[in-house]
Amino acid sequence: MKIGFLQFAPALGDVRATMRTIDRLIDRTIPVDLLVLPELCNSGYNFQSAEQAWETSEEIQDGVFVRYLAGVCQRLGLHIVSGLNERDGQRLYNSAVLVGPQGYVGRYRKLHLFMNEKDYFQPGDVGLPVFDIESCKVGMLVCFDWQFPEVWRILALKGADIICHPANLVLPGLAQRAVPIHALTNRVYVVTGNRIGTEGSLTYTGLSTIASPKGEVLVQATASENKVGLADADINLARNKNVTTRNNVFADRRPAEYSLLVQEGAI
Repeated sequence: MKIGFLQFAPALGDVRATMRTIDRLIDRTIPVDLLVLPELCNSGYNFQSAEQAWETSEEIQDGVFVRYLAGVCQRLGLHIVSGLNERDGQRLYNSAVLVGPQGYVGRYRKLHLFMNEKDYFQPGDVGLPVFDIESCKVGMLVCFDWQFPEVWRILALKGADIICHPANLVLPGLAQRAVPIHALTNRVYVVTGNRIGTEGSLTYTGLSTIASPKGEVLVQATASENKVGLADADINLARNKNVTTRNNVFADRRPAEYSLLVQEGAI
């Protein structure tokens, strides 16, 4: 199958402008089976107030941006993972949604909030789901989740072949180096769809990346370009967890020795 990312600058507070940008870029991705867009794609990221964060959010079921993505997926016959400023009742979540030709498939809510996100969003509460889209199994993480190796391993143990990683990365030289290592140690494909541009005091680092289960960087954008990045993914490679004829990254684990990972306050 073919996987990819769309690197661009979502417009702060102007979902229609963001949709027009996607429209200008999306046809360059064809043919593609699974495409990753940036974090908080429907709203922009660097909110000036809680009111702005709320006003730019949407509910998944009736949201204009999710409906738009569903239309794109139906027209082009692909799946899209996108960051979403998600409203649920009186709460906001920094979410990722998976949408396909038949519409909305599922969501992930960011577990590890970064900096000012803590002023607007609730920590994720839907765990680490994996979705079967027939051609592969998809897991999702969002931006700063890259820092936590536990979540990558859990998604891999749950059967994810590809981990989609919408991002608005601002710390240069970190996540883009870590992503191929997470791909290697879990033997999965990873697609990081980062954004570019500047919002207020924040400058985004681009360098959207596709990494293979061998830790190879298959495609990487520059730090500042609108970019469609595409790569071929061999799902059988992601499902082969053997490192040698006698070593397997799952079978050789020693979970009884890892109890410190789940002890509250163990820092």
